[in-house]
Amino acid sequence: MTWKDFFFSHRNRIEFITSILLLTLVLFILTNFLNYVESRNGFSFNDPILSLFEPIDLTWLTFTLIYGSLIAAIINLISKPEQLLFTIQLYILMVVARIISMWLLPLNPPEKMILLNDPFVEFFGTGITLTKDLFFSGHTATLFILFLTADERLFKRIFLVSTIIVAICVLMQHVHYSIDVFAAILFTYACYQILKSLKIVIDRNYLLTKN
Repeated sequence: MTWKDFFFSHRNRIEFITSILLLTLVLFILTNFLNYVESRNGFSFNDPILSLFEPIDLTWLTFTLIYGSLIAAIINLISKPEQLLFTIQLYILMVVARIISMWLLPLNPPEKMILLNDPFVEFFGTGITLTKDLFFSGHTATLFILFLTADERLFKRIFLVSTIIVAICVLMQHVHYSIDVFAAILFTYACYQILKSLKIVIDRNYLLTKN
């Protein structure tokens, strides 16, 4: 479906605009919430997986994969409005789940953590490096969303490999506890299934009311 065909539908126009507004609102809430999380005292624990190795700095590899995957996702989704809309909605749902999870489980960073400095943020001199946005891993979850929503084999492979490598990188750098990474996969997949089910119910009800 082309963008012209997509926006020809009044329902699609409303859903797309609403989703963009919700995304803006959720990201605004997340930004303020992360400032609160950073000032809050949480708890630490000994992670048996992290204790197996000393941390190493893999910042540039991590962000090369993240930004490379985002560029690939734009290339993949730019001509697919329905798929792009679903991806945006899934990301919104994941961020909401992440906010709730961080609120319920306040954590301090692993003791030997090496800061994961975003080179883009550092270059433009905006923001601070966060250390307590832990449960669950947003980087892992975002890349896994791209994997789940991709419909072409090549892009699926790219996003799956990126998800796995980034998950390993944040553990090797002690940026996250192992539970943060594993939970990111579980929570994101749960959000994916919930959104798919909601879409089916909403579409069915829409067709019933239309008929």
